[in-house]
Amino acid sequence: MIKFYSFSLSGHSHRVELMLNLLGVEFEYVNVDLANGAQKKPEFLALNPFGTVPVIEDDGVVIPDSNAILTYLAKKYGGETWLSNDPAKAAAVQSWLTAAASKIASGPAAARLVTVFGASLDHEAAKATANALFDIMDKILSDRHFLTGNAANIADVAGYSYIAHAPEGGVSLDPYPNIRAWLGRIEALEGFVAMPVTKAGLVT
Repeated sequence: MIKFYSFSLSGHSHRVELMLNLLGVEFEYVNVDLANGAQKKPEFLALNPFGTVPVIEDDGVVIPDSNAILTYLAKKYGGETWLSNDPAKAAAVQSWLTAAASKIASGPAAARLVTVFGASLDHEAAKATANALFDIMDKILSDRHFLTGNAANIADVAGYSYIAHAPEGGVSLDPYPNIRAWLGRIEALEGFVAMPVTKAGLVT
């Protein structure tokens, strides 16, 4: 059985939890107490030298990094449903994984880090990055149901958590009807699980 090292309020962790549930893969949840520095203990650093969640262990294979885990899970358990073998389609998915690690991380994720966890980041810059990203995404989603077409794949899973929780970081989703519709479609997928909502900085 997969061991899943996680922290419940981490959007990076939630991506993996969501993917595991969408795939119907059984796993053992291992809470990593970030507040007390469990991620910096030698036993955890042996799994991930960067000291971050999430991490999975699957039959002797250890994988850190949420996007790498999504790729692994899709390839091993999901087939082409979640990550196409077609080069052009796979590249389209990869572009959104890159966005998840860049614009989403420095935008809605960073804004939420400030309001929920008190991170010393530029909140206004993070909100501006989020809004610029959402302007683009809302246009892209005007003619498709999901980020790369009309079927969900790991691009949508990678993007969902921090965008759905953008209001916790002070970024409203009200101006973005197509994004809100996309979030609703993901939430309607069989196996969907939500990430806990916090109230700090919440806007609607």
